[in-house]
Amino acid sequence: MSSVSQGLIDVRLTAIRYAARDTNLYEFRPLDGQPLPSTDPGAHIDIHLPNKMMRQYSLVSSGLDPRSYVVGIKRDPASRGGSAYIHEQLKVGTVLKISQPRNNFHLVESAPHTILVAGGIGITPLYCMSQRLGSLGRPWHLYYSCRSRAEAAFLEELGYYDCVTFNFDEENGGKYLDLTRIVAEAPKDAHIYCCGPLPMLRAFEEATKSFPSHQVHVEYFTAQSEVASEGGFILELARSKREIVVAKGQSLLDALREHGVDITYSCEEGVCGACETAVLSGTPDHRDSILTESERQASKTMMVCCSGSKSDRLVLDL
Repeated sequence: MSSVSQGLIDVRLTAIRYAARDTNLYEFRPLDGQPLPSTDPGAHIDIHLPNKMMRQYSLVSSGLDPRSYVVGIKRDPASRGGSAYIHEQLKVGTVLKISQPRNNFHLVESAPHTILVAGGIGITPLYCMSQRLGSLGRPWHLYYSCRSRAEAAFLEELGYYDCVTFNFDEENGGKYLDLTRIVAEAPKDAHIYCCGPLPMLRAFEEATKSFPSHQVHVEYFTAQSEVASEGGFILELARSKREIVVAKGQSLLDALREHGVDITYSCEEGVCGACETAVLSGTPDHRDSILTESERQASKTMMVCCSGSKSDRLVLDL
């Protein structure tokens, strides 16, 4: 397995391939030539860019001991420096660091029926899932929506399948996917996965509320809520036997960093899961996009990069 320094892997960008309008596939191989950590469908990695930014991207393929990781990256016209930098500045041969893969979007391979719903670049993890299900001989159906054919990645590869339904807005009078119909027509024991732009994900979750028997899985690339920065509580670190005052107007993560607490984090938006921490006492103010409603109610863990506290004292296993 490839050598890892502080959880990060040194890799080289070995190929850039065109996937669709404004979307490229980027391949990374480890500098030491050893196999990378194993992955499964739905996994993502953090890419640490030379401009000090860090961004998360889903892997296009999965498997045991892979020799390379491939991610699909669409240039966002509203980019804050992530996708634009990658498209404009990264060249084949660039050396950088990536994280080990994490997965908050697990594929249930034994599901009787699997429905995949993708919007735009949200196809990346779902394409990986479709390939895995196909190799296992499991039934699946993909609904893939894009503004146009020119913007659809893997269009040729997916065009060979009868179990793929495309929706191109400019060919359909500007109409979006009928998410309510897709959910309503899905078998009751289906697992439904959705990944795409935030408005699509919110519409999908609204559509699934009337069908509680379905197993629903959603992957967010951007935060659903603002980071909790109200502060005004005591943070107790049980293992290190420390107390930290999270001042009013301060986030929990900023308080930890201010006091030199070594905590693993990445996205700072609650979408990647790197900072998940056990809660021993208190009531978290959950602001992440990962935990389910039942997990939030149980409050056994929280994402400290974006969440806060509803109680005057919060005790964490740190």
